[in-house]
Amino acid sequence: MSKRFNMPLTRRRILRFFRRLGIGFLVLILLFFILNWIFRLPDKIDYSTIITDNKGDVVNAYLSKDQKWRMKTELAEISPLLQKTIIAKEDKHFYSHPGINPFAVVRAFVNNIFNRRRTSGASTITMQVAKALEPGKRNIWSKIREMFRAFQLELKYSKKEILQLYLNLVPYGGNIEGVKAASLLYFKKNPDHLSLAEITALSIIPNRPGSLVLGRNNELIIRERNRWLKKFAAEKVFTKKEIEDALAEPLHASRGTVPHYIPHLSYKLKKQWTGTIQTYIDLNTQLKTEKLVEDYIRTQRLKNIKNAAVVIIDNKTHQVITYVGSSDFKDTTDGGQVNGANAVRQPGSTLKPLLYGMCIDEGLLTPKTVMTDVAVNYEGYTPENYDEKFNGYVTVEYALEHSLNIPAVKGLRLLGHERMIQKLSNAGFKQIQKDRRKLGLSLILGGCGTTLEELTGLFSAFASNGTYKSPGYTKNDSAHHTVNIISPAANYMINEILSKVNRPDFPLNWTATERMPKIAWKTGTSYGRKDAWSIGYNKNYTIGIWTGNFSGVGIADLSGANIATPLLFKIFNTIDYDSDEAWFTPPEDCDIRQVCSETGLSPSEHCTSLATDYFIPLISSARVCSNWQEIMTSPDEKISFCKNCAPAAGYKKKWYKTLEPDIQAWMEENRIAYQKIPVHNPECELIFKGAAPYIASPANGTEYLINKKDPEPLQLICKTANDVSKVYWYINNKFYKSSNAGEKQFFVPEEGPVKISCTDDKGRNRDIRITVKYVNL
Repeated sequence: MSKRFNMPLTRRRILRFFRRLGIGFLVLILLFFILNWIFRLPDKIDYSTIITDNKGDVVNAYLSKDQKWRMKTELAEISPLLQKTIIAKEDKHFYSHPGINPFAVVRAFVNNIFNRRRTSGASTITMQVAKALEPGKRNIWSKIREMFRAFQLELKYSKKEILQLYLNLVPYGGNIEGVKAASLLYFKKNPDHLSLAEITALSIIPNRPGSLVLGRNNELIIRERNRWLKKFAAEKVFTKKEIEDALAEPLHASRGTVPHYIPHLSYKLKKQWTGTIQTYIDLNTQLKTEKLVEDYIRTQRLKNIKNAAVVIIDNKTHQVITYVGSSDFKDTTDGGQVNGANAVRQPGSTLKPLLYGMCIDEGLLTPKTVMTDVAVNYEGYTPENYDEKFNGYVTVEYALEHSLNIPAVKGLRLLGHERMIQKLSNAGFKQIQKDRRKLGLSLILGGCGTTLEELTGLFSAFASNGTYKSPGYTKNDSAHHTVNIISPAANYMINEILSKVNRPDFPLNWTATERMPKIAWKTGTSYGRKDAWSIGYNKNYTIGIWTGNFSGVGIADLSGANIATPLLFKIFNTIDYDSDEAWFTPPEDCDIRQVCSETGLSPSEHCTSLATDYFIPLISSARVCSNWQEIMTSPDEKISFCKNCAPAAGYKKKWYKTLEPDIQAWMEENRIAYQKIPVHNPECELIFKGAAPYIASPANGTEYLINKKDPEPLQLICKTANDVSKVYWYINNKFYKSSNAGEKQFFVPEEGPVKISCTDDKGRNRDIRITVKYVNL
């Protein structure tokens, strides 16, 4: 009876034990999750900011906030050799335990009890990560905390990620943490390029970082390294050949410094991102360009030109492969640490290609369209050309080749400066977007703020059929802005103009063009000769050059043609020497037609001089040239008639060239002979329709301040049609004086609002209004 009674009782006790054990285990799990929720894992690691080139090699780095060299080792940089060596030395059962190795814990406990001191530890790689994340005094409580954190790590991360954390946090003495920082500072290579001997040497340092210092205790480190290598051999972790090679490898490591290439770009990117910043910089091209810039500026210092900046974009990828912010970053006397590539400067004439391209797309102009390069006055704004001369009739291509200012201002006035501002804003011109309410016609002559980065990005669009794609600086920034700025046809026309060599902005004494790649380029010089630009491109690269002084001092010899362009050519000759890359080809929407060479319009039956011109079908103007008009004159050609006053007989018809008032005035001033239309019949009573006189001075709507003590007279200037011989001036509706057309007059106005009228001998009238104030100057 007792046996039958005891057997079920024993079984019940066993079942009760396991039930309690299970409940206890569940309680422990529940407690762990509660504690895990309360005591969050402190795994936010402040890494050093590192900058890499297009190959992934570190080219610059910055200390972490706690002044440590703690560089993040990416998973791809953990080579199988590195992983195998670290696990063999630190934690053989890393992939089989849950963060704590219970057998190692028991072994360590027994050894420490019997020896009455700490002779061995039981820390796994996971527990070492926990200790690095939350360091503290070494005692039983810190060990319990490490175990708890180890479970948290195993719950949150994969084994490879935990190994990555270990390799990022392991100390190597001083302010060096992590295998990447150690391999760069001691061996000048990335961790995935380390040999077995180098990995083993690094792996023993964390155990004794004070006494095992690379560069100071290399002999001791070699002995410890070889001891571990022999242990690996005994455990058959590596082959005999691998161990022999590692034992024979010398150790010449010592602490070095991190590289400090591309300093300007690195500092700029550091302010935007943290951690590992992967750039597209081609270090070989970068270093070549830096040397060219440094050598070139050294030769320009005699002219007091002390700095330059360069940006190079790969046109196939739209990636920035070279970025030089100054001629010498270490030069403290001339602001070498200023980033000239990102500084806001006046762009000079560099925006003109975009303007003409937009005008072509609007059907306003074509390359052979003839414009007038003569004095203009737009409500007080009187632009001048670079050489302070006027050229009369010029084509658009001539105006762009010679970078004439007045045709560009006229083009912007035709297009509308707001449209130009919007296009530039779409292409990433931040300062122009910010100042858009302040900008006017002077925008096209450099009266705005841009950067070399922005201009180089804009010109790369000319190498991409007129499509702008924001330049890529880093792989971290995946958002690229794409916008069409001009059509492929207009883009091709601009490329053809800018690629001509026989131009006034071709550098003097430049002879090294024999094997230079074909490029298109545009120069610019800011007001006061403070900035000189030259931006060139072909199918391969777009290169932007700025030269000048960061102090803003103007230099008489500074110009885009003679200072910036030689450096542009030197760089193209270096990075794209003897390139056989094909040039741009005409797109389908670009066609050719015959035009009148005197106007650039479709020829009429009276046009005798023709030229070939590009145009965009259905977009470019189809207006027929009306450059000549038939006039009825007396037989001696001294009087002209209209239909209203022409006699029944005794007159003849003759063709005269139509001249606009401004070109007529220019020809008069320069004593250029032209055939004038005879004076109209004085007995004719008809008031003519047509162009009234244009009052060029004073400027309409302007307020004039005149010195009370010494009042200076205001100048009266008008421009008239070709058939006008006399004009009549009126001040406040009172007749003032008559004069020949184009003749200058002067008058001293009264204070207050003044109405000025000019009537020609055909009865056509123009009024303007100004305000006059007398002040003590």
